[in-house]
Formats: sequence, structure tokens, C-alpha cells
Amino acid sequence: MASLYKAVSGTKRRREETEIEKESKSNGTSNRQRVLMLSSRGVTFRQRHLINDLALMLPHAKKDSKFDTKSKLYLLNELADIYNCNNVLFFEARKRQDLYVYMAKAPNGPTAKFHIQNLHTMSELNFTGNCLRGSRPIVSFDRTFDESPHYKLVKELLFHIFGVPKSARKAKPFVDHVVMFSIVENKIWFRNYQISESIDTAAADGSALVESEDKKASSKKKQLTMSLVEIGPRFVMTLISIIEGSFSGPLIYENKEYVSPNVIRSQLKTGKMLQKRKRSFVVENKKIKKSLQEKEFRETEPDPLADNIMFA
Repeated sequence: MASLYKAVSGTKRRREETEIEKESKSNGTSNRQRVLMLSSRGVTFRQRHLINDLALMLPHAKKDSKFDTKSKLYLLNELADIYNCNNVLFFEARKRQDLYVYMAKAPNGPTAKFHIQNLHTMSELNFTGNCLRGSRPIVSFDRTFDESPHYKLVKELLFHIFGVPKSARKAKPFVDHVVMFSIVENKIWFRNYQISESIDTAAADGSALVESEDKKASSKKKQLTMSLVEIGPRFVMTLISIIEGSFSGPLIYENKEYVSPNVIRSQLKTGKMLQKRKRSFVVENKKIKKSLQEKEFRETEPDPLADNIMFA
């Protein structure tokens, strides 16, 4: 019976896939995106929870074990080829406090590198919103993505990674949440919202005594309200650079305004060191001034216990 059930379910699954392919061919569009998702060693517990939250949001993603090396990133193209993925989402952790993400189109590129800041996971936020696991999202972009060519390229990368195709095996045929990307102060903000619908039934029942059936339907349509409730996670990405190839090739864009967190930490350390030196310099000056005042007092007024005064 088990083998018979597997055979029947397999044929049913193939029939559904062929129907989806026919629909895509008739519409003239085919979205076959698969994402390889993995991280480097040294990620913290918050970063690991963020990666797990994103993996639950992407049913067309294949999550792999941690990648050992940080220098030979071009080997990720071979991994993507093994898992039959054409997108790579690689999280790189440095010094157990900085998180970088690479978004690449395998095997030809391009590759965009981002620095993730202000990350908050679902378990930390405890928002009231909720969505079906494996459902397809509406990917929304800010208008500023179309104003510059490098942000247009980033928009395509984000759409290919976070846009769940219909032909994904684990995807559910529902659209119940919105993934929003917006640019504020030259940073990309990520938010995830639930689409919640509510009907004001009290007003519809009160007006049902007077209005006809057609008017009832129209009033109910008018009273259907839609709102967005945040689910999580949330984080902010800063674009660092864009490479022409997949983890290799010439640099086609570099953010000149980006400042590395190592530089910021070194500046804070030097500032604290200068403040400490200033305080020690002030203490030394006070000691010198006090000793000079005591010396002047001794020179101006004779000591009453001196020998020439006591035995004069």
C-alpha cells in the first residue's frame, strides 16, 4: 500500500508540475529560482536565529551546513551547481559581532555585498502578526530603487531571492504577507508584514433591515478593511560593493560613504585613550602647580622653627 500511495502521489505531483509549466508557458513567464543558503563559522546565536527565520520565509531555499573558508568563496559556485541552485545567500560572520551577507547569481554573477546592522529576530520581537509557513509573499520595493543603476541591480537580486516562485516544491498556494524593502539614509530596511482582513459585521447587520440584497453585498465590500501587522524579523543592510562575477571578477560599484565597523571601533578606542591622557595630564598639572605654590610660600615667609630664628 505504501508503494502504491507513493506512486499515486508522485504521478499527482508530476501532473501538478506539468500544469504549472503549461500555465507559465502560456503566460510567457517562467520563474525558476532556487536559493542556496549557508553561513560561515563563528556566527552568534542571534545571527543563527536570523538565518533560521529567513530560511522559514523562503520555501524555495536549500539550507546547507557551515562553510569553512572565508577566502575561497568561488567554491560556492560548485555547491550551487551540486544543489541545482541559481542564487546564493551567504552570511559571513567576523569577530563574533559583525555580520555580512553576499547575494550572488550563480554561476555568472553579479555579487552584492552588504553589512547587516540592527538585526532583530522573531523570538526577540514577539509581534502579533503571523503567516502560513511556506506561503508566497508580495515583494514590495521603494520608489528610490529605480533612481540609480546600482539599486536597480540590487532590486533584481532581492526579487530573485525573496520572490517565491509558483513552481517551488514547498510553497503553499497562498499570499498572506508582504516583504518590504525601503531605502532610508542610503540603507536598505527589511520589514515583513501580515495581510490581515477584517469586516465590520455590526454595521452590516444594522443596515440589513433597510437595504436590499444587492446593497448588502456592496456595503459588505465597502466595509472590508485590510491592514498590515508586522511579523518580523527586521534588519538594516548597507550596500558595500558589487562584483561583476559570482564571488569573483572586477569591481563595478563601491560605496564610498561606507565606513567599516573596525574603523569605528578603533576611533572609539583612540577617543577613550585621548580622554584618559587628558585626565592624567590635568592631574599632573595640578600636582606641579601645588608643589610650586608650596615652594613659593616657603620662600616668601621664613620658617618660624628655623635655627637662625629659634636661637637668635
